[in-house]
Amino acid sequence: MEPKAYSASPVGANFLVASYFWSTGSVLLDPTLPIADVHADVQGLAFGVGHTFNLFGDLGLVSVALPVGWVDATGKVFEQAAEVTRSGLTDTRLKLSVNLRGNPAMTLREFATAPRRTVVGASLSVLAPTGQYDGKKLINLGTNRWGFKPEVGVSWPKSRWDIDAYVGGWFFTTNPDFFPGGVTRAQDPMLTIQAHASYTVRRGLWIAADSTWYRGGSTRVGGGIPTIPVDNSRLGVTASLPVGARYSLKVAYSRGAVVRTGTNFSTIAVAGQVLWLSPRWAGR
Repeated sequence: MEPKAYSASPVGANFLVASYFWSTGSVLLDPTLPIADVHADVQGLAFGVGHTFNLFGDLGLVSVALPVGWVDATGKVFEQAAEVTRSGLTDTRLKLSVNLRGNPAMTLREFATAPRRTVVGASLSVLAPTGQYDGKKLINLGTNRWGFKPEVGVSWPKSRWDIDAYVGGWFFTTNPDFFPGGVTRAQDPMLTIQAHASYTVRRGLWIAADSTWYRGGSTRVGGGIPTIPVDNSRLGVTASLPVGARYSLKVAYSRGAVVRTGTNFSTIAVAGQVLWLSPRWAGR
């Protein structure tokens, strides 16, 4: 969940983010699989960088996040207790977004005097299969496939409030080497909807109530019967705290509200960010 994903910004802004997250909870699997009572603890570190620029007169943003993860999972396989640990690289995430209305490409001086307007944006997120993967193992950190998420979003400012709503969908390529090796695994598209309400106390200090709902994503292994589709929702809260002029600290918590299948995790995330303007735009 990403509050303020399409918030207004000037051209030439750069940010560097280091984040840590911890998720723990159960994994609700399709009853036809020989796996049950799965519980997982997932920890991760991610390092990201982003840059805003002039994209044909509109504000564009490009970012990339490189994550590593640690997973400890327990459960029953064919009624036998089992435990597994994994650590290493997970899939890289890239994102290109553009604010189509309400936030044209502006210098810092223009941005400082511009009125706040409703922003309409669009983005494309890409998950690249860079994570650790072995087709002979059922639990992996990588997915061995590409994922693409086009999305449109609206950010509506009202006094100290910002109301955000996004609609998107994940599309996946086929994994040609699924467990126990050499078996194909395909997944249907998944609809995603997010809504956020953020309240700004003062510049850089804000808190947001977060929600998301996602549906679809049935999988088929080797062309077999599709699994139960996901129909889940999550609720959470995010707080951003300024630390000096260029630094900020963000803390987030979320948990499953309704989980039909898939992960029913509680998640805590902490991220530190540094923001600066490129020298070409710093004085404008």
